[in-house]
Formats: sequence, structure tokens, C-alpha cells
Amino acid sequence: MDRMTRITRPASARKVQFVDLQRQHDEVRVDIDEAIAGVINSNGYVLGKEVGAFEEEFAEFCGTKHCIGVGSGLDALTLTLRALDIGPGDEVILPANTFVATALAVTQVGATPVLVDHDPQTYNLDPRRLTAAITRLTRAVIPVHLYGQPVDLDPIQVIAEEHGLAVIEDACQAHGALYKGERCGGLGDAGAFSFYPGKNLGACGDGGAVVTSDDRIAERLRRLRNYGSIVKYHHEECGVNSRLDAIQAAILRVKLRHLDKWNEARQRAADRYRAGLADLPIVLPHVAEDRTHVHHLFVIRSKHRDRLLNYLVDRGIYAGIHYPVPIHHQPAYAGGNCMVSAPLNCTESSCGELLSLPMHPHLTGEDIDAVIAAVGEFHDQLSSEHIEAAVTSTAASRG
Repeated sequence: MDRMTRITRPASARKVQFVDLQRQHDEVRVDIDEAIAGVINSNGYVLGKEVGAFEEEFAEFCGTKHCIGVGSGLDALTLTLRALDIGPGDEVILPANTFVATALAVTQVGATPVLVDHDPQTYNLDPRRLTAAITRLTRAVIPVHLYGQPVDLDPIQVIAEEHGLAVIEDACQAHGALYKGERCGGLGDAGAFSFYPGKNLGACGDGGAVVTSDDRIAERLRRLRNYGSIVKYHHEECGVNSRLDAIQAAILRVKLRHLDKWNEARQRAADRYRAGLADLPIVLPHVAEDRTHVHHLFVIRSKHRDRLLNYLVDRGIYAGIHYPVPIHHQPAYAGGNCMVSAPLNCTESSCGELLSLPMHPHLTGEDIDAVIAAVGEFHDQLSSEHIEAAVTSTAASRG
């Protein structure tokens, strides 16, 4: 798309949803209706055959021995920490640039989140920051595959092994993403997933899962999610009620069959964005050569982020910010509830500039072109303002 196309196409002519679940559900509605009816007809609502079937299929998809369905992505992280006996007095390292749930899981088990800065290109945890954050209290690291791009896991694994740390992948935004040819989630000691509706693999409500090839972790997780029990009414420890709902599991089984295709559609949408936005003064997402980015989010960086966001929303194009307030600036983490091991320069500088454009597998070419047009028109307007201001300033100086 050339510059003239962007200028002459009015962005206001088309509304574009940030995530369009309606289009997704329209594609698979018949199969989902049948799946839900099957659960209702079987009366197997809690840890029934649909949950077991989904766990088998998702474990195979991720290349792991086990999948344990739980109530949410937060529960997936929290229960994994508990399964590893991480608790009060322990420290867990995680990126400062992530959704708060990553830190909340650490807090919920009584451990201390230790925040490190991100790589300036990928926005993922920077392995170069890891060693300096490790203390004698460190028990684990949670690398987050942020926005759908795998973190550079090999150096993290090496450092973790040297220091005897567990590696828990937060793969809640990276369903199906590949790191050096292997699925995210199956690369560390365990991987946590969220099935929140807007995820690449989303349920019709909350849900989550942990994948692992460690038999001990899997057995412990199955107890913890079910009141600390494997055999009914026999409770080996104090667990919780966090079981993936059978209806959600049935829905996820349907959607899992479409996930690779939907991820490919996201990648095509990202390519179209890149081509149309390439000549604008914004920073486009960087994709590392040895990784497959599944573009849960398409995040650009703009010096005029807030103005651009308002411009888009005013024209019916629904963008978002991920994430506007870093964890260490959240009121919940005031007063020493987390630790910052070194200056978070990248996090501090980027949080006011990151902007997520509409991204989902059912974006049409016309949708993407409307977004590109609007972003281009905003920068044309910005250029006009700068020219007008320069002319005014020059005239004033001559006067």
C-alpha cells in the first residue's frame, strides 16, 4: 500500500473490533453447539471425559506427557509454584513488563516477585538481566512469552540449571508458538496457559492448564486443583477447587482443531500491517529468526501513543494498551511487595509508548487497511501541525 492510498481512504468508513469473538464463533458455532450438548447429555460436568480428552489432546499438541486443566491462567501459575513447594521466604524472577497475574501468582504462594527488565526489541525478559537478580533465596524464574513471541529460552535454561532454579513458562499469550521448532509451554519444567476468551485458544469463559513432562509435578497438580485429593473424600493436602469446566473443555477441543490455522491468519494479518505501516515513524514488532510469533497482540511503539489511541477510537478502531502501568508502579505492589533488582529502564521508557492494534484471526484485508489508513492519516495530521507550528514560529521571529 503506498502513501497516497492511505491518505485517500477515509478511516472512519469502517469499524474495526480489537478482538472479534462473534466472527470466530460464527465459524465454529455448529461444532460448539454439538460439543456443549454432548456434555449436557452425558451429565459429566466436573472432571468428566471431555476434560480428560482435552488434556490428552493439548498435551500432545504441546509435546508434553501431561496436561492438567485448571480454572484460570492465574491458577495455572499459582498451583505450579505450589507443586514446586515455592512459598514464603522464596524469590521468583519475572519480567516487569507483563500482565499482573504473573506477579500475583508469586504473591499468592507467599513468595516475593523479583522484577527484571525486558529486551528492547522483543519486550520479553532479557536473559542478560537474569544472573544479577539471582540471590540465595531465588527458587524459580517465570519467563513470559509476551504478545505471542517466545522468549529466548536457551540462555535462561542454562542460567537456571547453573543455579538450580525451576523454569515455569508463562505461555498464556503464546498458544502454538514455536521456539526453535518446539511448542512453547513444553520447554521448561512446566508451562502455564490461560484460556480467557480473547486468547489465541480461548474458551467461552475462564479456564487454564499446566503442561509438563514431569510426573511428580503433574501428580501434585492433579491433587492441588481438586481439594488436595485424588481419591474422593481422601485429602492428602490442603488443595483448592480449580478444575477446568467440562463444557469449556469441550469448547476448547473444537477450537484446538483450528488453532494452527487461526495462528497462520494472525501472522498474515501481521505481515499486512508491516507492509502498510513500514514508512511511518513508529516501531513495529520485531520477530526473532528462531521463533514463530503467533501475534496474540500486534504491539507498535509510538511517541504519540495516547493521541494516536484516541484518534483511532474516535474513528471506531478499537486499539488497546498492554500494559500502561508496570507492576512495580501498581498500588498492589507498593510498600515492598515486590523487588526490583536493577533499574527498569526499558520498562519505564516503553510503558508510555506501547499500543496494541486490532488483532484476531478473522480480520479482513479491508479491516487491516482501515487501521493502516487511520494510523497514516494521524501522522499526516501530525506532520501538518508541525509544519503549521514551524511557519507560525518563523513568522513570529521575523515580526
